[in-house]
Amino acid sequence: MKKEKMKRVLSITLLLAALLPVRAEEQAAADETLRGRIDMENGVLGIADDRGFTLQSRNEKFVFKPYLFLQTRGQVNYYDDEGLDKAYNQDNVANSGFAVPYAILGFTGKTFGCLDYNLSINAAATGANVLQQAWIDYRISPAARFRAGKFKTPFTHAYLTTLGETLFPVLPSSLTTSSIMPYSLNAVTPMIGTGFDVGVEFHGVAKLKPGESSWLAGYEVGLWNGSGSAVNGATKTFSDDWHIPSLLYAGRVTFMPWGQMPATQGNSRMLRGRHLLFGLSGGLNVESENESTNDARLGAEFSILYNRWYIGAEAYWMHVGFTERQKVAEKYNYWGAYGQIGYFVIPSVQLGFRYDFMDRNGSSKDGFLNMPAVVCNYYVPQAHLKLSAMYQFTGRYGHNTQLDRDNDDLGIATHHASVQLQFSF
Repeated sequence: MKKEKMKRVLSITLLLAALLPVRAEEQAAADETLRGRIDMENGVLGIADDRGFTLQSRNEKFVFKPYLFLQTRGQVNYYDDEGLDKAYNQDNVANSGFAVPYAILGFTGKTFGCLDYNLSINAAATGANVLQQAWIDYRISPAARFRAGKFKTPFTHAYLTTLGETLFPVLPSSLTTSSIMPYSLNAVTPMIGTGFDVGVEFHGVAKLKPGESSWLAGYEVGLWNGSGSAVNGATKTFSDDWHIPSLLYAGRVTFMPWGQMPATQGNSRMLRGRHLLFGLSGGLNVESENESTNDARLGAEFSILYNRWYIGAEAYWMHVGFTERQKVAEKYNYWGAYGQIGYFVIPSVQLGFRYDFMDRNGSSKDGFLNMPAVVCNYYVPQAHLKLSAMYQFTGRYGHNTQLDRDNDDLGIATHHASVQLQFSF
């Protein structure tokens, strides 16, 4: 009896061992199928076919999907005294309380099987920023597509990540903070990040090896106004110095050896599989900053998704030269970089760390800012809710004088803490 029982247990064990790889392969295939169904090209949130509802024709050439994206945030910002006398009665705690960064209503889809479209309105914004995105995208083939309207410019992994899929609720400060010029030039304060703008681009993804679907190369190249998301109109002219349209000329190339990289920094529904991306980007903004400067930018990026892990890093450089009419011979260089890592400790909880670096006062002066941050993301099951809590510290290092040190982090909180609730549908 004991021998028969042992044989039975051994048979069951061997059967389970044989089935485990099959189950793992089936799960990986299911995850890959889900990954292929999630549309992240609208730039707002990853939309899966089973999220909300979709109207589509039987042949799937016509698709219409409305969506909602809402972020509510409570935050506390503590600022340094910056050497000011207490008699000035400045507040160390400012820009604190509750906010609604995004309240987006939009719809996306396709027509005739080859024309994609997206329109989103941010009710929490003001002015031209209310129109968050509006574009059409004509697909000749996966390697040849044409897009026109208001959308993300092809620069930096942080901005190009889908809004609802970022590891941190706040983008790296090195991208969103204005640079510092000498006092006589304080009206000119470009940021390294370019964000949303109105323009046109050619883009696509192509196979590098025939028959090898996992080796992919992507490209984006185009023209934008260079005015940023706060301007929807055509307000540009010709460059007096270079005699070319005063626009933003930008492009990006990527290499993806493990298949198409989804535009996410962590998704609780995508915990299996591997994706890797290397990218180079750059641009020239002619007569930017009220026709005062010509700004050149370069960036390099790396990101990987490996099962529950996400790792991303990038570095960028900005060169600012003044137009001849400004009669300023000096040129200024700024650069920054960040690295971040996230891991799902359980399917609904993701922990992350980021180190952000910025040479805000330019390479001509000593001193830089370093901004470490931590985050915890909780994905509420079956509710499309994401709860994020983060803390960031702004440190200063290497400045020659206390005045340089005080000036370098003007407008940036020394301590930032926030809790954000995000809902998407």
